[in-house]
Amino acid sequence: MAIQQKVILYLISDSVGETAFNLAQAAMAQFPDIKPIYCRFPFVHTQEKLMRVLEQAKSDHAIVLHTLATEGLSEIIANYAEQNGLVQIDYIGPLISEVAHRTGLKQSHEAGAVHHLNEKYFDRISAMEFAVMYDDGKDPKGFLEADVVLLGVSRTSKTPLSLFLANRNIKVANLPLVPQAHIPDELWKVDPKKIIGLTNDPTVLNNIRRERMIAYGLNPDTTYSNMDQIREELEYANKLYKKLGCMVINVAHRSIEETATIIMEALNLEDYDYKTSK
Repeated sequence: MAIQQKVILYLISDSVGETAFNLAQAAMAQFPDIKPIYCRFPFVHTQEKLMRVLEQAKSDHAIVLHTLATEGLSEIIANYAEQNGLVQIDYIGPLISEVAHRTGLKQSHEAGAVHHLNEKYFDRISAMEFAVMYDDGKDPKGFLEADVVLLGVSRTSKTPLSLFLANRNIKVANLPLVPQAHIPDELWKVDPKKIIGLTNDPTVLNNIRRERMIAYGLNPDTTYSNMDQIREELEYANKLYKKLGCMVINVAHRSIEETATIIMEALNLEDYDYKTSK
């Protein structure tokens, strides 16, 4: 069978369409040799608009993925696909049907219900703003208000981790560590249990820093990526962690998600998505 390099995915939603897009990306990540074409159609609320999209999908021989809650629209896609030889995948319909069957309840048919602007939503936005405000030690006062304080030398994933945790409703401040630099007095007032020291393997950190410089179009062989300098920075950081008595995590070969999970479990912090379901 010949390999088809071109795959067109039509993502149809009656809301913003992030769910369909994220699921499609997760699936296509299993095929690194293919560069899929994502065609996104958000806020499809009417039969007329839906039919125009389906006709276009048929013309493109696309795979149709949808997360439609508006009553009747998913059935229209199913019927059209059957009659026109179009492949369609309903991401949420089967689950909704099963839950309705088990509980005897009817679905609300409300598009975008997952994005309700409730109290927890605004708490999460507040946590994101907190992470940006207190990123890179901009204001040490944030250490005293944070749920978590991240410490680490350059390129140990402090900012990405801060934002990832903030998206789970956790207030995070972080501080870059540089030998001989002043350590804010506020840091010593923070409960050591709330402080996480991030470290890395020298070789891994060297590669990350070199790639960073190359990405900027700069010479990768500088003091910033020098192995002796990196070892000095890591040794300085580890001595500080020992003085603080904080938890230390080596982020080498760990994803942001994995490190965040370790932090949340260690500090007994609940995941935002879990809290909203309680």
